[in-house]
Amino acid sequence: IFFFRNQSSPSQPTSSQSVNQPSNDTSPQPVDYSAYFAIYTNGTFRVFTASMYHNLSSDVFITTQNPNQVQVKRSGVTWKDFFNTLPFELTQSCLTTGDGETFCTGTSGRLTFYLNGVPHEAALDQAIHAGDKLLVRFGQENQAQIKKELEQLNSLSR
Repeated sequence: IFFFRNQSSPSQPTSSQSVNQPSNDTSPQPVDYSAYFAIYTNGTFRVFTASMYHNLSSDVFITTQNPNQVQVKRSGVTWKDFFNTLPFELTQSCLTTGDGETFCTGTSGRLTFYLNGVPHEAALDQAIHAGDKLLVRFGQENQAQIKKELEQLNSLSR
């Protein structure tokens, strides 16, 4: 018994081939955009002007020109990925600064995250998108202070 298969030309897909299907390639792609962040502890704005914070990764970094502007060069980079490049530690509940100060959620205050002006508990796990603004703050819940910090963060991107 012989079976013959009708071969189609290379320019015409067979029924098992897809036409104009999007690629399932989810590997990181080169990008070039900015986002912004600010960290406040008990109302004090943290500065990142020291060279120990600058240009520490080729994928995501800050520079001396605007140390609150995050330069993103690879798609899919999360806020956690960015903060992991810096010489301090930031988790969902604790911030340990480059000087060794520790601010953890407890009786003296709470560590909170605001992504694009909205409270966001899982902000560290979010991919950074062009124009994003992340506020990381530690302190007592004071709506007037939070509003002021968000306004100051927005002014960093102008």
